Amino acid sequence: MAGDGSSAGIGATVQSGPIKIVPLKGVGVAPTAAAPPQLVYNNGPLLTSVQVFTAFWGSAWQQTPESGTMQSLNGFFDYILSSALIDQLAEYSVTGQQIGHGSHIGTTVVTPDPATSVADSDIQQMLTNAISNNSAFPQPTANTLYFVFLPSGVTVTQGGSSSCSSFCGYHDAINGQTFYAVMPYPDCSGCVGSLATLDALTATSSHELCEAITDPVPGQGWYDQTNGEIGDICAWQFKQVGSYTVQQEWSNSANSCV
Repeated sequence: MAGDGSSAGIGATVQSGPIKIVPLKGVGVAPTAAAPPQLVYNNGPLLTSVQVFTAFWGSAWQQTPESGTMQSLNGFFDYILSSALIDQLAEYSVTGQQIGHGSHIGTTVVTPDPATSVADSDIQQMLTNAISNNSAFPQPTANTLYFVFLPSGVTVTQGGSSSCSSFCGYHDAINGQTFYAVMPYPDCSGCVGSLATLDALTATSSHELCEAITDPVPGQGWYDQTNGEIGDICAWQFKQVGSYTVQQEWSNSANSCV
């Protein structure tokens, strides 16, 4: 597996690497007075003009009601990548890497269907095969971010933990070069909270989007050794951007979640 296998949440073990997941509601890494949040740049790559490609794995996404959810998620990315949510990340620009607006460059439904339980290694293999053999998939660049959405009823395992048991989503990189985020369907109260299903998906997606932009190779970009990535510090704190529910993100300059 190309990732470092880190995870956090209910039943998880001590962190073996960077935090890179959306924890279940109530299981986030809480900042402490002894270690106030402060993201530090570790000289790695940033996604300066992120190019998001959405991959919906499974034929269920072509059926009602998931087809409507898929259409709404694509609309979310069409809007959010040139919104105020991206504007606020500009403070994390560094010399030679200025973070600006991105774009949603395409979408596809991936078949055959996934198994009822898929490992992160399966997702990496699906992406690798699709990039090589599926003409619908763009070739990876320094700004490409593949968002993989799983249908209802599919459990994702990663780093010894599983979706809806320990996490609601995560991001990583294959060989430090092919960037991707994984969005299991929120089939549990821990990944929905009081939100509607679509709002839970946009909130989790915004968490991973902002983290992938500012820390695409987990721990090598902007990272806090105690509290994790930009979204971890503010997990389950929301706001509206346009008509969409998104997660607040940590701002070093404001010293708060914004």
